[in-house]
Amino acid sequence: MISSLHGTVLHTTPDQVIIDVGGVGFSVAVPSDVAHTAAVGEKLLLHTSLIVREDALSLFGFADRGELEIFTLLLSVTGVGPKSALGVLSHLTVDQIAEAVTAEDDAPFRRVSGIGPKTAKLIVVQLAGKVHAVAPAPTAVAAGSADIVSQVAAALVGLGWSEKVAAEAAAQTAADATEAERTSVASLLRRTLALLGPAQGGAARG
Repeated sequence: MISSLHGTVLHTTPDQVIIDVGGVGFSVAVPSDVAHTAAVGEKLLLHTSLIVREDALSLFGFADRGELEIFTLLLSVTGVGPKSALGVLSHLTVDQIAEAVTAEDDAPFRRVSGIGPKTAKLIVVQLAGKVHAVAPAPTAVAAGSADIVSQVAAALVGLGWSEKVAAEAAAQTAADATEAERTSVASLLRRTLALLGPAQGGAARG
């Protein structure tokens, strides 16, 4: 079993990276945010799951073990295959998945390409009690800025980014922004778009 890979990035696509480990190039399917941040020529550590089938050996990689564990749990849900599970993790963070399951809300899963209403409901039902939302860690963002950050994330989703990429980018920008920028949706949105960049945004759509 290949449980992790640490090597140099040779190539990336919107949903895949090729990593050189000891002279061997491994093709690994990854969530969109991992593909967007992976840089050719730089080192990358992925926690991986090897899916063995009669006609193929497929590697799926994640930035942390929490995502890998959620991926494994999603595969236990009736009707969810590796590609669908990867799609969920491309659109939602681990905490967003846990919050949706805890709230018995299947709407976030229905917005994932390839997940129909029946499968979305099964995810909520079959993962109940297996995942738990984690209280957010303290950040430099004031409580009064939370609504601004949410509005920026919603705007990014409207522009085509996934909920996961939008939420993480908005939060990261807010943490580094000035107090004045945190009080303006327009200012924070412009700064977040500059962080994401046009090339990454285009790749994150769809």
